[in-house]
Amino acid sequence: MATDPIALIQEHFARADASDEFDASRAALATVRSDGQPSVRFVLVRHIEAQGLSFYTNYESDKALELEGNPHASLAFHWWATGVQVRATGPVTRTSPSQSDAYFASRPRQSQLGAWASDQSRPLVSREALVARFAEVEAQYRGEPVPRPAHWGGYTLAPVEIELWHNGDHRLHDRFRHVRDGDAWIETRLAP
Repeated sequence: MATDPIALIQEHFARADASDEFDASRAALATVRSDGQPSVRFVLVRHIEAQGLSFYTNYESDKALELEGNPHASLAFHWWATGVQVRATGPVTRTSPSQSDAYFASRPRQSQLGAWASDQSRPLVSREALVARFAEVEAQYRGEPVPRPAHWGGYTLAPVEIELWHNGDHRLHDRFRHVRDGDAWIETRLAP
């Protein structure tokens, strides 16, 4: 039986988190727009667990609308300091409200307020308008906990395919594709 690639991602993440100068949780998220065009941006993957990789966003953002229209995506990490890349592809579902609540509560207060202030991906008249909206929200919740907006929460990508790429001398990299087969994974070594 092949090694569990989710456990490998967790190990590589821990190593990168300890050595990479950038936030190791950053990953490129690829989705598909309604017109069939690819769309990619960076997100912060906050949970890497057996059921998948989770990130959080405004449910009215472009990425969320794309995921609602086509609930499949890919995530790609590149940890330069450790010479490892990871690609994970699979279906995406919303996290439970309780998981979204728990993560939202763990965020810095200013980030919580920002989730209320920003109509993510929508046209904005000016930066001043955004700053003014933030000030309104800050005043509204002064001295109170900031609740999670109903339009904000998480998604979990449940990988059906994972590729791990390890930097090698002379560009002779080690590449391994893991494909889910029921509860198991089939591992194949790939040419670099």
